[in-house]
Amino acid sequence: MTPRPAPGGQRLPVAVLGATGAVGQTFVRLLAAHPWFRLAEVAASERSAGKPYAQATAWLDPSPMPAAAAALPVTACDPAVVAAPIVFSALDSGVAGDVELAFARAGRLVLSNAKNHRMAPDVPLVVPDVNADHQHLLAHQRAVRGWTGALVTNSNCAAAVIAMALKPLHDAFGLRQLFVTTLQAVSGAGYPGVPSLDILGNVIPWIADEEPKIEAELPKLLGTLGSTGIEGAGVAVSAQVTRVPVEHGHTACLAAAFTGRPTAEEALEVLAAWRGAAGVRDLPSAPASPLVLAAATDRPQPRRDVMAGGGMSVVVGRVRPDPVLDLRLVAVGHNVVVGAAGASVLNAEWLLANGVVPGVAA
Repeated sequence: MTPRPAPGGQRLPVAVLGATGAVGQTFVRLLAAHPWFRLAEVAASERSAGKPYAQATAWLDPSPMPAAAAALPVTACDPAVVAAPIVFSALDSGVAGDVELAFARAGRLVLSNAKNHRMAPDVPLVVPDVNADHQHLLAHQRAVRGWTGALVTNSNCAAAVIAMALKPLHDAFGLRQLFVTTLQAVSGAGYPGVPSLDILGNVIPWIADEEPKIEAELPKLLGTLGSTGIEGAGVAVSAQVTRVPVEHGHTACLAAAFTGRPTAEEALEVLAAWRGAAGVRDLPSAPASPLVLAAATDRPQPRRDVMAGGGMSVVVGRVRPDPVLDLRLVAVGHNVVVGAAGASVLNAEWLLANGVVPGVAA
């Protein structure tokens, strides 16, 4: 399919903060040949500043480093140095909070993968196919904060997979209670991540801050946009997280109760028909279908299903009755793509296509 032309006819320059890390590298790969955006700047820590990107980066992706990025000089993460109007942040939460606010105050559209601002009342927390319209909250954000920039956040990578799997069921039947156990890939810990002697042949039943993030973020993701904030969905969430020896792909095992008490057959019909939020499907990074149903009884599996839709689709299977609640199901999604960099790029595309950010949309 021929990519839809960029609004305004020209590719907008963009920058990546934290460009040398694992998520930053995924941003670089996704943006290097993007039809709407031109990767113009890469920024990282002071120890990398001044070096060519190829020299500063231990490239992790199996595909070659894009030639368009290799020669770019790495700059500091400073709005006085980085000029691009759209900034994708892959910064660690330890430094992301103040840096991202500085860029937004300087008039930039900031799309963040960090946890720091996700639960702020005026900051959209967005998984594009679930709640792209929440980005209309930016008008209120700009008015309240008195800045010309904007700040949009991605959800936690596991929460993104869970929200994608449950959004159509919530809309149809009213999700009210959820128990979730995750099996999360080592790439979710960044690079170099979990020590090999800790994870090989092992399951670690703890990831710092992960359970409360899932429990807090899911109601906001499934909530309703108001004029001054998001009214959270009335969903009680109990999360247990684990780290498993899988490279990419978070698995979520879900048991859910709904007001509408659906049968498995009714749930499968709704899941099969869902096409995600309005206006997302024709964007350059959107997959043909945000949800893919796995018919085999032993699917989905990260090794076989994580690259569905180029890593932008979530694969759902094992939809069946639950003896305590209503339904059980399993979902798998690529934690670095649909759960991180890919979702941010899709958010930026939606904002540009919808003219939500005055002065940035072409």
